[in-house]
Amino acid sequence: MPKLDQVIHTIGLSEGSSVSLDDNNVTITNDAKAISREFRHPKVSVRISSSSVEVVCELPRRKDKAIAGTWAAHIRNMVKGVEEGFEYKLQAVYSHFPMSLKVQGNEMVINNLFGEKVPRVAKLPWSPSEVEVKVENKTEVTVSGADREKVGQTAANIERSCKIRKRDRRVFQDGIYIVSKGA
Repeated sequence: MPKLDQVIHTIGLSEGSSVSLDDNNVTITNDAKAISREFRHPKVSVRISSSSVEVVCELPRRKDKAIAGTWAAHIRNMVKGVEEGFEYKLQAVYSHFPMSLKVQGNEMVINNLFGEKVPRVAKLPWSPSEVEVKVENKTEVTVSGADREKVGQTAANIERSCKIRKRDRRVFQDGIYIVSKGA
């Protein structure tokens, strides 16, 4: 197998998007949205060219190539996030006890899940400007934002807060579940 002298991943930007590079921090902005992330590795670097971002690895080994590909994927997600955004849809499912969902500050409160007297609480660790959580039609939850990791973690926190323990999952299916991970 021949050795490569360098690996370059090029990520294109659309019009209106801009990139800045400070030390190891890459910031991508478009309109009012901005995402920043630190990329630090001794053999892999990020450089900016006209209307694109390049992830470069000189004389790569297998792990260095993997890191370069991962960084390229992260930067692609950042670009897509500031241009289009990410949106997860969740659905509340119940068979007998109707549950009610409410967003209060930095937490989501789930009342009457399985007829429980104590409400369940899902933490929403990011501000509404970063990740927005909306409840529609009493059972549909929409989580949207520019950062894919924050949106996904928020949806996972909501889904995980409704986990039923010590019951058969095939029979007791009440809860809130991720239905779609659309863009």
